[in-house]
Amino acid sequence: MGFYDRHILPRLLDAAMSTKPITYQRRKVVPRAEGRVLEIGFGAGHNLPFYDPTKVEKLWALEPSDEMRTRAKERVAATSIPFEFLGLSGEQIPLDNESADSILITYTMCTIPDVAKALTEMRRVLKPAGKMIFCEHGMAPDENTARWQKRLTPVWVPLCGGCHLNRPIPNLIRDAGFRVDDMETMYLPGTPRFAGFNYWGSASKG
Repeated sequence: MGFYDRHILPRLLDAAMSTKPITYQRRKVVPRAEGRVLEIGFGAGHNLPFYDPTKVEKLWALEPSDEMRTRAKERVAATSIPFEFLGLSGEQIPLDNESADSILITYTMCTIPDVAKALTEMRRVLKPAGKMIFCEHGMAPDENTARWQKRLTPVWVPLCGGCHLNRPIPNLIRDAGFRVDDMETMYLPGTPRFAGFNYWGSASKG
């Protein structure tokens, strides 16, 4: 890992994930998590203030980056929720089958190298009656924006921590064996259209 990835990128990601439109989206989805919760791509802990501590029994925070876990320390210290870091990637979730009541994933599917494998792992650890709650950016519905996403993604990926602009989020979720139970979409205000088409909702085991 080079100087950019170790020292500059974590700061850029922390700032990008703190913007008002993204924070507003977090307020919509994070309180839906309950029981024993697995968060995929915990990052610097931006979701942590929005969990309902009366509903969450335990939070597993899966985050492979040492730098991002370090940046999360203050937020983690402030929570009353029983908390445990998991230091592996989404493709290797170190939990037993059917151990999570809720899985939360926000602005992370774009960066996971093998996102299909990671979603299969999420389905494995989710309880039969559990919910996967998601909020992600991805492929835009209009052709002009989608073309720009395709052009920009090869440059965007190395600059933005592996972020792919044009992943088809609903298709990826369904292809992993989930059923999308509810979903809303829109372009986030104040965000470039090529990076701003947002999907959010919940899915269960199909």
